[in-house]
Amino acid sequence: MAYFLLVIGIAVGLYFVLYNAVIKVGRCKSSTKLQGKTVIVTGGNTGIGKATAMELARRGARIILACRNKQRAEAAVSDIRRESGNNEVVYMHLDLASLKSVRSFADTFLKTEPRLDLLINNAGIYMTGKTEDGLGMMFGVNHLGHFLLTNLLLDRLKECGPSRVVNVSSMAHRFGNVDFACLSEHKELGMGDSAWYVLKIYSHSKLCNVLFTHELAKRLQGTSVTCYSLHPGAVNTELARNANRLMLLLMKPIITLFFLDAEAGAQTTLHCALQEGIEPLSGRYFSSCAVQELSAKARDDAVARKLWEVSERLSGLS
Repeated sequence: MAYFLLVIGIAVGLYFVLYNAVIKVGRCKSSTKLQGKTVIVTGGNTGIGKATAMELARRGARIILACRNKQRAEAAVSDIRRESGNNEVVYMHLDLASLKSVRSFADTFLKTEPRLDLLINNAGIYMTGKTEDGLGMMFGVNHLGHFLLTNLLLDRLKECGPSRVVNVSSMAHRFGNVDFACLSEHKELGMGDSAWYVLKIYSHSKLCNVLFTHELAKRLQGTSVTCYSLHPGAVNTELARNANRLMLLLMKPIITLFFLDAEAGAQTTLHCALQEGIEPLSGRYFSSCAVQELSAKARDDAVARKLWEVSERLSGLS
C-alpha cells in the first residue's frame, strides 16, 4: 500500500511539474526596442538572469550585470557582447548578502550612469546561513538586498520614466508566510536546516517578493514607475546548487526531463519588462506571460505594509 501511494504521489508530482513547466509555457510577444535605455539585471551572469540580459542586449539596451562573482560576471559580459552584437554590456559588483555592498553599488551607479529604465531584481539563492549583516541568508539576498537596492534607485527610475521594476519570485510563494516574531528575534524568516525547512524558508522569501511588489505599486501611484512580480516557471538553473546533494540527485531525472531551459524561463520576466499596455497592472503577479490571481495572503495590505516597515528598519532606511 505504501509503495502504491508513493507511485501515485510521484505521478501526481510529475504531472504538476509537466503542466506548469511545459504545457503552460508562454512567450514574450513584445517587439519593443531599447536603444538609449539602461537596464540593471541582478544575478545576470547565469541562468534566467543571463538569458534576460542577452535578449535585452539584442534589443539595444545598455546592460549592467549586477553580480557578486567578478570572474563569472566578466565571462557573461563577453558572451552577451559576442552573441548579441551589443558592446554596451558591463559588470558592476553587487553582493546582495551585504547591505554595505548594495549601498556601494547604488552610489557608484548613480554617479556613473545617467539613466535607469528597467530594474530587474532577478538574483536569488536557495541555501541557509547568515549574511554579513546577521540576517537569514535567503531573507537577506532574496528580499532585503533587493528592497534596499530598489529604494536607493527609485528617484533615478522616476526621472527616467516610464520605467519598470521587475521582481522575480516563484510559485513557491504560495507555501510561504511571514513570521514577524521570528524576524524580530532572529532576523530570519524561519528556523531549521532540514530539506523541508530550507524549502519553507525559500517559500517565505518568495512571498516577500510578491508582498514587496504589492506595496511598492501603492507607493508608486501617481509616478511613471510601475512594478511587477512573477513566477518564471520550473527552470533548470543553478539556483539550488547549494541544496542537499541527495535531494539534487533524486530530482535530477525530473529536472532533466521536465524543467525549462533558461531562455524559456526568461520569457515572463521579458514580458513584464517589455510588454506594452500593462501599466494598469502595476503590482500584479505574472506567470506564463499572463497576469495571475493571488491568494489573500499574497495581497494582504496590512502584511505588505508591515513587511515594508520592518524591511526599512532592517536595511537602515528608517
